[in-house]
This record gives sequence, C-alpha cells and structure tokens, in this order.
Amino acid sequence: MAKKQVKNKTPSKKYEKYEISGDTLKRKQPFCPKCGPGVFLAVHKDRKTCGKCGYMEK
Repeated sequence: MAKKQVKNKTPSKKYEKYEISGDTLKRKQPFCPKCGPGVFLAVHKDRKTCGKCGYMEK
C-alpha cells in the first residue's frame, strides 16, 4: 500500500486573540480556569471549551 500524503496543519493565529488599545493589551477570549492564563477557551455556538483539559462552560 502507498503511504498517505502528510498534510501540514496551519498555525494558530494568536495575534487575533488580543486587541491593542493605547498602551494596554486586552484579551478577546476567556482563559480556562483549570489550566490558567495562556490557555484560551474555544468559543462555539452554544458553549466554551478548553482543548487542553476538556473543561466546558455553557
């Protein structure tokens, strides 16, 4: 059998998760309360989830 071609994953766009206003940096998405600062919650239509630990908010 032939090997499958490996598809490269696109890197996350971390610059889109922050907003600069004046001299301050504001985070657009909430952090995971279990993992701490630096791990954002993914915003879905009806919930927010953490991809690292599996924490979920409704």
